[in-house]
Amino acid sequence: MVAFASLRSVVSKFALTGLVLAALSTGAQGFEWPGRDAGGATKQQQSTIALIELPAEGQRTYKAIFNGGPFRYEKDGSVFGNRERILPREPRGHYREYTVETPGARNRGARRIVCAGERVAPAACWYTADHYASFSRIVP
Repeated sequence: MVAFASLRSVVSKFALTGLVLAALSTGAQGFEWPGRDAGGATKQQQSTIALIELPAEGQRTYKAIFNGGPFRYEKDGSVFGNRERILPREPRGHYREYTVETPGARNRGARRIVCAGERVAPAACWYTADHYASFSRIVP
């Protein structure tokens, strides 16, 4: 009986390995890496934050984005490369980043709002308080 259970375990492992290899070699549609959606973004980025829940500085930055400024920092409105690949994959230039001031910080701090699409009428914006380690989609 022990030999049969052992044989079944080996066969199961080979079958699973074969399925994974087949999916990878054929470029199977719909295959997702664990922890990422079909667009390559990490699934964590699905969290949301209400605009009213942003710190006051974040609310001011968000309003300035939709009003076209003014912005305090030269890098505000610059292209965000999404190198962390937490946000959905898009062509370069699709995302722009804006500083959310951090009281007491000597530099720009770690807080940002990253928006997708048009500069003055973005399709979506995300807030990060930890310099791109995580994002929450802003819900107006």
